[in-house]
Amino acid sequence: MTSHLQALVEAAKRVTTTPEHREQQRRSFAYGNTHFENAQITREMIDQQAEKLMRQKANERK
Repeated sequence: MTSHLQALVEAAKRVTTTPEHREQQRRSFAYGNTHFENAQITREMIDQQAEKLMRQKANERK
């Protein structure tokens, strides 16, 4: 591994993500995997389902 790459890896280890960023990454992952299998899947559909799941989870906590 080059020293430049090693420095990037070390920098990445110190990065902390916010819950919002993790949610964006989760949705992006879901979109990428589902759209690959079905081109009719849209980001909007992923967002709608994610919001629905979040509401369901919030209602379960009550």
